[in-house]
Amino acid sequence: MLFTFYKYIQPTHYFLLKQKGATVFPNPEALPKDILEQLPVVPYKTPVAQLYDLSWQAIQKGWVEAEDKLTRIEALSIQDNYQFIRAYFNAPWVWYVLLLRLLSFKNPWTEFSAFFKSRNMPKGNLYQPTIQQPDWEDITLTHMPLVTVVIPTLNRYPYLKDVLADLELQDYPNFEVIVVDQSDPFQKAFYEGWNLNLNVLYQEEKALWLARNTAIKQSQGEYVLLFDDDSRIETDWITNHVKCLHYYNADVSSGVSISKVGAKVPKHYSFFRVSDQLDTGNAMVKKDVFKQIGLFDRQFEKQRMGDGEFGARVYIKGYLNVSNPKAKRLHLKVNSGGLRDMGSWDAYRVKSWLDARPVPSVLYYYRRYFGNKNALLALIKNVPLSIMPYRFKHHKWLTLFGMFFMILISPIVLYQLIKSWRLSSKKIQQGPKIETLD
Repeated sequence: MLFTFYKYIQPTHYFLLKQKGATVFPNPEALPKDILEQLPVVPYKTPVAQLYDLSWQAIQKGWVEAEDKLTRIEALSIQDNYQFIRAYFNAPWVWYVLLLRLLSFKNPWTEFSAFFKSRNMPKGNLYQPTIQQPDWEDITLTHMPLVTVVIPTLNRYPYLKDVLADLELQDYPNFEVIVVDQSDPFQKAFYEGWNLNLNVLYQEEKALWLARNTAIKQSQGEYVLLFDDDSRIETDWITNHVKCLHYYNADVSSGVSISKVGAKVPKHYSFFRVSDQLDTGNAMVKKDVFKQIGLFDRQFEKQRMGDGEFGARVYIKGYLNVSNPKAKRLHLKVNSGGLRDMGSWDAYRVKSWLDARPVPSVLYYYRRYFGNKNALLALIKNVPLSIMPYRFKHHKWLTLFGMFFMILISPIVLYQLIKSWRLSSKKIQQGPKIETLD
């Protein structure tokens, strides 16, 4: 990472990983002049930190076509790192980093000195102005390859009805739909009469990643479009995914999700950029990617982060994953069926005081790709925020109360963490369960 203090705030971010020996960040000295003119110069202690900041801004603001990438990162001063955190994150995070540094037995004099000297750092804007955005309406498709839409479903026929109805209205002419139905009881008659190239597979075992893997193996399409059974889409959804792959010569188009009708797309997902996530409820992947890196890891069955792990593999192998604001879906997040019937729907919140916190597959993913130290940093950041129930997730004062309440129940939380760590260690010893695609 260009600025090492970023790991304290985002310890399991894709951009911390290398891509075939290089970083995701462009060589700032090789950026086109018209791109550099759009990036404000942020004052740092050293000139190299200013250059790294330009590279960071370019990726965050939509520069995708970087061929000359940084392969070696020069270590920056502590003051440069504090300046970076102050520029792009709110004040509580700056204090959080300072606290972690002091608890890690860093030199207090050095830390406080750099912290104090960085106090006048001006605020930057991560996402404005955006750069290199295409004239979307002017893009035409001259090639329309077969797309396979993959939908695993479990006990959600009322919602699946709307999903299939939306697919009937798609303006893209060349696609098939594979539904892997795990419902009990299975309603075969439900699938009669749809105006779709529809293939329904019944799967007795209730297993999400097995369902997706099975559908991908059965797919005939050049592109695989991963979808959820509790979503709504516009008529140009498939078209917008295909256009993104063609325009950027990308390997993955990661669509965006909103949870309420009329809600705005979050700022960091509102423009095209190199994606830092892969959501298997709304992502189009070239089938060749599965052939090269394998299918989904079944170590995540009935648990969490299987899409995050697959996205990490995509990233490490150097495939281009573009965040696509045009391919939107309304994610209903219904309270029954799907993963909610098969396991936890939240990585860190537990159903019982005796459950592992977080879900063991989460630590398996963190430790395998980012190492034990970064996994511990992720626990320090996320566990205190997870004490209150999910419905209070965005309630600031109740979240703060939960952090203090955690002190009172710390023996229980420690038990949960140890249990999760041990179970994730077993997964690591077993190794990934990734089937190849011939």
